[in-house]
Amino acid sequence: MTIGQKIRQLRESTGMRQRELAAYLAIGEGYLSKVENNQKQLKRESLQTISTIFKIPLKELETLWVANKLYGIIEKENVGIEALKVAEEQLIYFRNNENGN
Repeated sequence: MTIGQKIRQLRESTGMRQRELAAYLAIGEGYLSKVENNQKQLKRESLQTISTIFKIPLKELETLWVANKLYGIIEKENVGIEALKVAEEQLIYFRNNENGN
């Protein structure tokens, strides 16, 4: 599931209209439509508002948001999957070293 799909699902499950959520987020209804269709990215700050409105953990939204950003970077790369695997190894290595392991 993408961040856009999740936002649409949350909004529709509560019966909220796009214009209502757009007003809460201080964005245009057309922009929200593009977010829900994975054509635009929300600002990270908007995730807290969505988390509060729909009572969903912020971490879940942030995970989808970062995943969407990563996808945008590697979607047309032939070695995208391999690059993600290497990045994962690097994250693990550097996090372990930060903790003195």
